Amino acid sequence: MSATPLAGLKVLEFSHTVMGPTAGLIFAELGAEVTKVEPAPKGDHTRGLHGFASGFFAAFNRNKRSLAVDLKRKEGREVIQRLAATTDVVIENYGPGTMERLGCGYAQLAPHNDRLIYLALKGYLAGPYEHRPALDEVVQFQTGLAYMTGPPGQPLRAGASIIDIMGAVFGVVAAQAALRERELTGKGQRVSSALFENAAFLMSTHMAGIAVTGEDMPPMPARRGAWAIYEVFPTADGQLFIGVTSDQQWTRFVEEFGLQQLGDDPRLATNVMRVQERAWLIPALKEVIAPLPQAEVEARCERANVSWARVGTPRDLFEDAHLMATGGLLDVWMSRIGGENGVKTPLPALPIEFGTERFRPGIRRQPPRLGEHNAEVLAEAGYSAADVAALSGAGVLAGG
Repeated sequence: MSATPLAGLKVLEFSHTVMGPTAGLIFAELGAEVTKVEPAPKGDHTRGLHGFASGFFAAFNRNKRSLAVDLKRKEGREVIQRLAATTDVVIENYGPGTMERLGCGYAQLAPHNDRLIYLALKGYLAGPYEHRPALDEVVQFQTGLAYMTGPPGQPLRAGASIIDIMGAVFGVVAAQAALRERELTGKGQRVSSALFENAAFLMSTHMAGIAVTGEDMPPMPARRGAWAIYEVFPTADGQLFIGVTSDQQWTRFVEEFGLQQLGDDPRLATNVMRVQERAWLIPALKEVIAPLPQAEVEARCERANVSWARVGTPRDLFEDAHLMATGGLLDVWMSRIGGENGVKTPLPALPIEFGTERFRPGIRRQPPRLGEHNAEVLAEAGYSAADVAALSGAGVLAGG
């Protein structure tokens, strides 16, 4: 057993920002040989983003090779056609019609390889919206996810690119299913995942709740909870989320915190009854917990075996004891240009493990410099060193 079960699989990735690069990262982290095809001469525009998006390139492009080629040139398109002939999976997340205009759509590449799996990651699947441009944030608002996240009257996007990332995961699932079918039929196919449909999928429980209750679901901050104790509690030196989700947990919780008078209160005998008493119960618990040091509250929750967590920030994950102990953080070079420049920073590994040995996927390549692997990739497609030099001299290739 190993953490690289996709070794030997060849992937060409045409992508930018989050959704496409994440799909490529999943394949790469699992052992596939992923070649990121970047537009010459400037490369993936994500390399130059600032602010919130300044870490996108380093975060999503490790374990990949970079080929920088101008697809607007006939010679550039010929490079891709030759590569496609021996490729297993193509990934793309460009706007509707872009890959077709560049001569790299499924209908244009499939004749060169009838076993090709073509993963198109889009804003929308087939339907009236499919030609619209879309963004993670756009579909969060469109589907009600932002409505459900913020307090009433204040819709709020989620604090990470969850729809981009989930769309990539579902896209990889579709590609894996197509690869399995190829084993049976010998034929490839186009598969797709999209932002809107992924965000809509997240609304399934809320839609089901509407159907069951006949009532609209309020935003999560104003929801009528299923559990009485499911709350952020202030402590003497921080904040802690505590979830008590069974009657057995409630018994242990009140014993650990010395609240036997609450444990004996007939109004609080079951979770359903406690939910009805939240208006006074939660303030009463906060009054008890607020003066206590956070470490003591954590220890008591641990002994009571109830769910709890500090209210953390992304910065806390750099030194998270669990991630550090289990290979959950990988040292990645943070750089706008890629390669071993900049600062090495721990970032989360793919959140999966394999075998009884519990192998975690690791890092084999740092995020690449623009065109860093031009010569290597083209040599595999039969180009000589002189051919590569000529293409570079003509501006068909960039970097290297």
